[in-house]
Amino acid sequence: MTHHRIVSIVGARPQFIKASPLTRALRARCNEILVHTGQHYDYGMSDVFFEDLDIPKPDYHLGVGSGNHGAQTGAMLAAIEAVLEKEKPDVVLVYGDTNSTLAGALAAVKLHIPVAHVEAGLRSFNRAMPEEINRVVTDHVARWLFVPSVTACEQLRREGIDTGVHIVGDIMYDALLMHRKRAETRSRILDQLKIVPRAYYVATIHRAENTDHPETLRALVNALEDLGKPVVLPLHPRTEKKLREYAIDVGRNVRCVKPVGYLDMLLLQEHAACVLTDSGGVQKEAYYLRVPCVTLRSETEWVETVNAGWNLLCGTETGAIMQSVQKMERCPVTHPDLYGDGKTADRIVEVILSA
Repeated sequence: MTHHRIVSIVGARPQFIKASPLTRALRARCNEILVHTGQHYDYGMSDVFFEDLDIPKPDYHLGVGSGNHGAQTGAMLAAIEAVLEKEKPDVVLVYGDTNSTLAGALAAVKLHIPVAHVEAGLRSFNRAMPEEINRVVTDHVARWLFVPSVTACEQLRREGIDTGVHIVGDIMYDALLMHRKRAETRSRILDQLKIVPRAYYVATIHRAENTDHPETLRALVNALEDLGKPVVLPLHPRTEKKLREYAIDVGRNVRCVKPVGYLDMLLLQEHAACVLTDSGGVQKEAYYLRVPCVTLRSETEWVETVNAGWNLLCGTETGAIMQSVQKMERCPVTHPDLYGDGKTADRIVEVILSA
């Protein structure tokens, strides 16, 4: 059976980035319908965002917005189901590990529509993280599991999933290769912030376990304040809200800026002396850009970057963060191609269309 009609479901900003190369590859060969759940409904989703990524506006915007996990996922499930009943696709394609991913996968399997999961097989082994539940459940209902690495493939086998698994590389590498030159020609972020290459760090903090506990967020901010170079901190809406709520003052060493566009973020990372983050995507972008990374968590799904020496897990203790940054400022010599060659989108389309 050839799959001519595919509904792709995205809801958070990183998923639009992952979708940019795959949407282009899909639309060259079949009918793709792009559905935005609205999970990140106000987070830089302007016309410029879509223009920067060179992707079409979503065909559906479900406008679900934020909320408690149960309420948000339930609202998405109902809204996605209505779209699927109307569009009758051959395949539903979901990305990563958000509530949009889970809702899209569940809505599809309940209607007996096969699911393709891009970025399958990743595990943090921390079931307290909502993302972990989302990715485990999605993997266990998917028909096609597109994994970025051998590690992810082996993890699925340990869970009893050994059919429909395809090692295709990392879709984010496709996106980065597709957009890097545009970032270098279009972005003015270094001039705007009056910063020079390698003389600053860039940090991102957004995960609930780091923002929703005052003592953890305070420890993170204290570490950033005491680092030897200024820190550019694009503020995620949740983090900005919590800093206000907990009355945490950010010191002079930390430059809080509004959320930046994808191209600006690529350039900020590319020229940083070190990246500090609790985001999975940013860890990988740092790796692709050959910039050392300090991960503000005690575990990561992207273990290969740690094993290669480009990423260091340091948790959230102030002292540990400062030591980790000092240690990581010198890049390792070797830089293996951990996640493919940037042709992931083509491989995914080939597998789906030849099924």
